Amino acid sequence: MKMFLLFALFCFAFAAILEAQTKKPTVAEAEQFMNKAEARLAELSVKGNQANWIHENFITDDSEAIAAAVNDEQTAVTTELVEGAKRFDGLKMPADLERKFLLLKLQLVAPAPKDPKLRKELTTIAVSLDSDYGKGKFKDSTGKTLDVNDVENIMAENRDPARLKEIWLGWHSIGAPMRERYARFVDLSNQGARELGFKDTGVLWRAGYDMPPEQFSADVDRLWEQVRPLYLSLYTFVRARLSQKYGPNVVPPDGPIPAHLLGNPWAQTWGNIYPLLGLPENSSGYDLTQLLRAKNLDAHGMVKYGENFYTSLGFAPLPKTFWERSLFTKPADREVVCHASAWDIDNKDDIRIKMCIQIKDEDFVTIHHELGHNFYQRAYKNQPYLFENGANDGFQEAIGDTIALAITPEYLKKIGLLETIPPADADIPLLLKQALDKVAFLPFGIMIDQWRWKVFSGEIKTADYNKAWWDLRLKYQGVVPPAPRTEADFDPGAKYHVPGNVPYTRYFLAFIYQFQFYRALCKEAGYTGPLNRCTFFDSKEAGTKFNKMLEMGQSKPWPDAMEALTGERQADASAILDYFAPLKTWLDEQNKGMKVGW
Repeated sequence: MKMFLLFALFCFAFAAILEAQTKKPTVAEAEQFMNKAEARLAELSVKGNQANWIHENFITDDSEAIAAAVNDEQTAVTTELVEGAKRFDGLKMPADLERKFLLLKLQLVAPAPKDPKLRKELTTIAVSLDSDYGKGKFKDSTGKTLDVNDVENIMAENRDPARLKEIWLGWHSIGAPMRERYARFVDLSNQGARELGFKDTGVLWRAGYDMPPEQFSADVDRLWEQVRPLYLSLYTFVRARLSQKYGPNVVPPDGPIPAHLLGNPWAQTWGNIYPLLGLPENSSGYDLTQLLRAKNLDAHGMVKYGENFYTSLGFAPLPKTFWERSLFTKPADREVVCHASAWDIDNKDDIRIKMCIQIKDEDFVTIHHELGHNFYQRAYKNQPYLFENGANDGFQEAIGDTIALAITPEYLKKIGLLETIPPADADIPLLLKQALDKVAFLPFGIMIDQWRWKVFSGEIKTADYNKAWWDLRLKYQGVVPPAPRTEADFDPGAKYHVPGNVPYTRYFLAFIYQFQFYRALCKEAGYTGPLNRCTFFDSKEAGTKFNKMLEMGQSKPWPDAMEALTGERQADASAILDYFAPLKTWLDEQNKGMKVGW
């Protein structure tokens, strides 16, 4: 009898377990799972933000180890949650809950294998690559040790091709030691992506745009084709002027441009070579760097100007902790990652920026950009954790740049930096200088992830990393290295976003979206003149419309957010073409008889 009872109890227990395993999950269970998942991720997010803030502001072996351990924990928990979420695959659920389950899968930019040993290996490599970039230095021919800030300043101002070549080669040498670790990182990340159900990490990245990855790739190509003629007009004009400056043996009048001559270590923006382009001195009517320095501004004062733009639209001022906890200037006593970034430590009000601010026009614009992240972060802080983000990552990057477009002569006069607004005939110089940053960036913005997507997919083999990098730079940008490169080099490592594992197509999209947003905000502010002259500074109407989109965070597909501000549901480069239309006409006139492109 006793044996019978034990057998019956065993059968009952086994049946209960079997039923629990085969029973279809309910929406209520899915909601309960997601609530717990969001609470756990939010808690780990704060912990991770604090550890990474310390690491990037105090680069030591200890801070690197702490950041790696926290990042490993985040990766492990997220991987575990994604695995648990698979139980609800195929369950019909409300749209907002279904969206959360998708976004949960996309939380990891570097998905790690489930194997704890491999996961730890990946996170350790990721932190070490980030550290290598932050600590990147080399000695020049004079014996002086140079870091990235030194490199940027020299390449912005020096006009000696030999010196520029030396500096370019010196900076790019920091990438070579990263090469083997990066290849291993790719393998581990791809394994993690496959375990999540994606073909590779590149496919996972492209899955975050509310459309199939293949459709997204095609949409990026469509946008590039819209703007490519404008880039080619600018490129042809710039090449001709550089050929006149340096001679045809240095810059062939009908070939690609050497990358070290464009005023920037990566040739990603060209604004620093504006003085070489043959326009009369002060033809734009003012020099923003000189205006800023004439005010005897410090870094704090530069940031105040940025804050004032946002408050003029009706946004609340930055919290006291922002001013107490942000990093505004490079410390003299320690290593920091100087790459400008915005931080939301607690997903509520502890927002900060980290910059090594210099008193110059480029940093004035960058401040407005970084504060765009902070005001976006605060606008969506009341959303559930998984919706606390930009509508997509391109939106996140575009917000501050939209504000920066409104740094027009009219705006500078309103805030007391400029006494007299330049006449209309100064528009071409102003547009040209703007295009050297905004238009010149577009092919660079698209090619970095074209390279990485192909690396992740295996189309680009490890043995061809550097060759493929320069093939794409030639294809999209029309630039070549100043000296032969080999597979002993790893030039992608000299660009922060590659060792930092930051997806880059977001920046290309941001450079399209920002003009679309800008045109809509100008319209909302009642502006009717030439688009490039518009500022919506002090327009509460524009601010209200802007905030309506920002508050949505990532709670809806990005076309819904786009529609909330612009009335349009598709990304459209026509706004950037409208903005630069007068310049395009002028450039084509200057380029008559020249070979367009390379």
